[in-house]
Amino acid sequence: RDLFGGGTAKLILTEEDLLDAGVMIIAKPPGKKNTNIQQLSGGEKALTALSIIFTIFKLKPSPFCLLDEVDAPLDDSNVLRYAKMIKKMANTIQFLFVTHNKLTMEMADQLIGITMQEPGVSRVVAVDVIDAVKLVESV
Repeated sequence: RDLFGGGTAKLILTEEDLLDAGVMIIAKPPGKKNTNIQQLSGGEKALTALSIIFTIFKLKPSPFCLLDEVDAPLDDSNVLRYAKMIKKMANTIQFLFVTHNKLTMEMADQLIGITMQEPGVSRVVAVDVIDAVKLVESV
């Protein structure tokens, strides 16, 4: 509900035997009456996958989580909900994410990028956002 801004979701075991059981995912975003996953948009599919990942991390936390371009199919309102969830969970899990989305970058504490000022010569650029804000405020 947090990522979709409402709706319902269920995980259902397909068999009684836990070792042979599959999992059926039923996700119904607010205002949709879908019957299968093909009726979800790319962003809704991404949010469904993120919901499962975040649920697993809530049940069994890990020291870090690497997310690669998971926000690419999301619109701005969904990116903001995704960023809010990351911030909330960042108290217990370190998130590393690859993104080109400016809204996602805005919520990061540190940014690391690659630049190529000369053809064929890559350079790593790192910015501690908190230190950068302090520097700007002191000027």
